[in-house]
Amino acid sequence: MPKIKTSRGAAKRFKVTAKGKIKRRKAGKSHLLSSKGRKRKRRLRHAGLVSSRSTKNIRRLIPYL
Repeated sequence: MPKIKTSRGAAKRFKVTAKGKIKRRKAGKSHLLSSKGRKRKRRLRHAGLVSSRSTKNIRRLIPYL
């Protein structure tokens, strides 16, 4: 059985936590920040978790992480 290739784009975007959950970066923090409120930008700093439905698909993209 050959090895499965890791999707390099997904490997850069997602990290697996110690308990096996998948961490992701929140959207909307790259540009046009002057119109967004201070509180909103502060909430966007922290990483989010991938939903349980999407986890299965992302695990397929990053099999060895």
